[in-house]
Amino acid sequence: MQQDINDGALDIEQPGVLQRYLQLSGRIGPGEDPVIQVLAGGISNRTVLVQRVNGESWVVKQALAKLRVATDWFSSPERIHREALGIRWLSQLAPAGTITPFVFEDHTQHLLAMQAVPQPHANWKTLLLAGHLQAQHVVQFGELLGSIHRHSYERQTELANVFADTSFFESLRIEPYYLYTAAQVPEAHTFIQTLVQETRGNRLTLVHGDYSPKNILVHADKLILLDHEVIHYGDPAFDIGFSLTHLLSKSHHLVEQRQDFARAANLYFQSYKKSLGEVPWLVALEERAVRHTLACMLARVAGRSMLEYFSAQERVRQRQVILSFIDAHPATIPALIAQFIERIGQYDDNHQTT
Repeated sequence: MQQDINDGALDIEQPGVLQRYLQLSGRIGPGEDPVIQVLAGGISNRTVLVQRVNGESWVVKQALAKLRVATDWFSSPERIHREALGIRWLSQLAPAGTITPFVFEDHTQHLLAMQAVPQPHANWKTLLLAGHLQAQHVVQFGELLGSIHRHSYERQTELANVFADTSFFESLRIEPYYLYTAAQVPEAHTFIQTLVQETRGNRLTLVHGDYSPKNILVHADKLILLDHEVIHYGDPAFDIGFSLTHLLSKSHHLVEQRQDFARAANLYFQSYKKSLGEVPWLVALEERAVRHTLACMLARVAGRSMLEYFSAQERVRQRQVILSFIDAHPATIPALIAQFIERIGQYDDNHQTT
């Protein structure tokens, strides 16, 4: 065990291994026997809940070099320390109580610990897929992102250097979502390549990079943001497109609530803009956000990380509808939402089986 701890071979999902590590590293007492539970669902990390005898609860995460997806997808485990950095800074930038407090990190084992979100809580993606869509949650989703973007822009002198490295954004977003999709969908190749070059050239504010309902827990009707390993200083339009993709894809998937999710997408963007306030790049941001939304929606049906709740037919439908926007797309988010809903409905009407 001591050799495992020293040589970087620790696997925190193995029974007893994490407990022994915590004892030997002095994180818990030598005789302490916490309740340890492996948490499922993550593709890029081992994630374990540690419930201590003193009532504290931690979530311990350890980054994987090879992500748990069907295609080969690699990223340096060093990214866990970017997440630790993100937690420390976001705790200053985001609204109070929306970021889990930092506990410790280990640069040898590439892991970090944060305080666990108290029970009861629920994953927002799970709630949305079950049809539980609440306007107050949507408003908070927009306010949280707008607050992060505004406050980090106001502190750009500090943060632009602290978060200058974009290597994890490249390996976890640009390559698997955009470049891989461009290679798989030739019709979108030029569109995506152009967007990638623009994105690399825009350094405006802190970008979360994984702003999604799956990374939101709801506790006492308050949203709490998780998973910050892709955070960097860059183009905020990516965060908007990445997040809107989930609301619009659910409007596609959950037919009976299609209009509800369309309204939620509009409410989200309006809440974001209100929270963002007056920044010099707001007007140009929206058109880029439209293109990021289109690219992300295509990536979620043709990239390395496809939406697992879509059927094969839904993947084909979303691909075709998004491609219809490539040569001529709207300049505003509300127009994109309205036209996407309209074209999804038209596709249904034109491809019904008898």
